[in-house]
Amino acid sequence: MSLEDGDGYISPFNTSCRLMSDAWKSTLISAACCLLAPLTVVLNLVVVVSISHFRHFQTTTNIILLSMAVSDLLVGLAMMPLMIITLDFCWCINSFLCFFFHLLGFVLTSASVGNMVLISVDRYVAICYPLRYSSIKPNTVKICVSVCWTSSIIYNLILLKDNLLHLDSSSCYKKCPLLLNDILAIVDVVITFYVPLTVIIVLYARVFVVAVTQARAMRSQVSTTGSKTESAMKSELRAARTLGIVILFFLMCFFPYYISSLIGQGMNIEVSTVQLLLFYCNSTINPIIYAFFYPWFRKTVKLLLNCKFCKL
Repeated sequence: MSLEDGDGYISPFNTSCRLMSDAWKSTLISAACCLLAPLTVVLNLVVVVSISHFRHFQTTTNIILLSMAVSDLLVGLAMMPLMIITLDFCWCINSFLCFFFHLLGFVLTSASVGNMVLISVDRYVAICYPLRYSSIKPNTVKICVSVCWTSSIIYNLILLKDNLLHLDSSSCYKKCPLLLNDILAIVDVVITFYVPLTVIIVLYARVFVVAVTQARAMRSQVSTTGSKTESAMKSELRAARTLGIVILFFLMCFFPYYISSLIGQGMNIEVSTVQLLLFYCNSTINPIIYAFFYPWFRKTVKLLLNCKFCKL
């Protein structure tokens, strides 16, 4: 599965350090990564610190958002810098590091998709079954999040078992090889993207119908429901709208990557790299959406900027 090139390096599939055809394209994408990586880290770090530090922010919904922010933070810390390295450099990398970075990328993707499904389930229960939702404890959600991460790790270890079995500490790659046959690739796309996408669409379609019905009922019964009930319902509907926007951007960023993977479309390195960059951009977009739609996020940012973090 690998051949030795003229420089004495092991080059997988005989593709030695294949860079972009135009240097300016590589420079442009690297510059975008250099800007996005620190922005992604800072924004998601604020989300992580806000939810984990302040107990009154640790609602069932925010616990799932915390999990998603952790995966987005790791994308900014590890995956984006790795993308810059693979674009501009021809470093000698052993097979263990290749396997680790592939595993990390796959696990973060699976965890993000799992978090999106959990968010959809959370909003579905909150809007459609509010009485049952009020009885759900944060510890229950923490268990669901833990199961999501654990299953992502186990699933991707199984998916990348061929890479795990071919670890060689003495190997030297100019590009990280990915040993994944066509059948497993299709199965992974279906399990990781299309099945969760179907679940998300079905749940949010149901949430939308119920939300419209409840909004009409609120307008016609404002005098009898009371201000607290009305305010709580508006809060739930606002959260559903916000998280719906998060999922919409998630689909916009992930769909080009996954649709090309499923149909097996041949692409040059420029197109595939742009798709991967768009894929990672979702990690930057999520906390920006929080900043626009969540008052607690904006309040935390102001406290951080004013050095009054411990006064809330």
